[in-house]
Amino acid sequence: MHMHKRLLFALAGAIFGLAAGAHAELAPDYRVVLLTENFPPYNMASNGKNFAQEDNLDGIAVDIVREMFKRAGIDYSMTLRFPWERIYKLALEKPGYGVFVTARLPEREALFKWVGPIGPDDWVLLGRGDSNISLTSLEQAKQYKVGAYKGDAIAEHLVEQGLQPLTVLRDQQNAKKLMAGQIDLWATGDPAGRYLAKQEGVSGLKTILRFDSAELYLALNQDVPDEVVQKLQVELERMRSEGFVDDILSRYL
Repeated sequence: MHMHKRLLFALAGAIFGLAAGAHAELAPDYRVVLLTENFPPYNMASNGKNFAQEDNLDGIAVDIVREMFKRAGIDYSMTLRFPWERIYKLALEKPGYGVFVTARLPEREALFKWVGPIGPDDWVLLGRGDSNISLTSLEQAKQYKVGAYKGDAIAEHLVEQGLQPLTVLRDQQNAKKLMAGQIDLWATGDPAGRYLAKQEGVSGLKTILRFDSAELYLALNQDVPDEVVQKLQVELERMRSEGFVDDILSRYL
């Protein structure tokens, strides 16, 4: 009895799968085309340029995504290019394409199939390791000198909130200004800020306030088979529980 029931389910599944145009078996040459941008420390070109392919990419998300695909046994290619709008549109429109890392926002939820989270993209106020500043709101930061990155969404948000950030042309300059006491707080991304600081030889910074939080994901085109999405998600969760994800994070930060 059980045998027949299982067989019937399997047949029904196969017929339904065919009707739905789903791939019951992945074609042996199935490959996901992965696109990314320069967004240290998650994705970056080893040479710092705005174009790179395969092994010339580096970063927390690059390492995690590579391992995820390898473990899932799914073929992929990986290209870093510019601008973001273009690669986002390709992933949205082209079957078998994906883009990473991107925030999983409610308005994007139905546009892609998601694998993640790969890591956070938080907005923080960082202080020196010996800072005794304590804040519970952005409002309270008004009494301090806050450094930000010119033209950045974080800087714009501070202005909207009535702060007057001191801006610089490169965010990493803020790490030096913080150490020199020219600013009290540095408004930046986490982990981006800590990574940039490390490049400048600055470490041990303290998070004084976390004022916004987003989780970053791999966004796959709607056409990518569910079994691919599920395999990748399972492997990511296994990597996280094994401590692989934490190891990668500590390598860059």
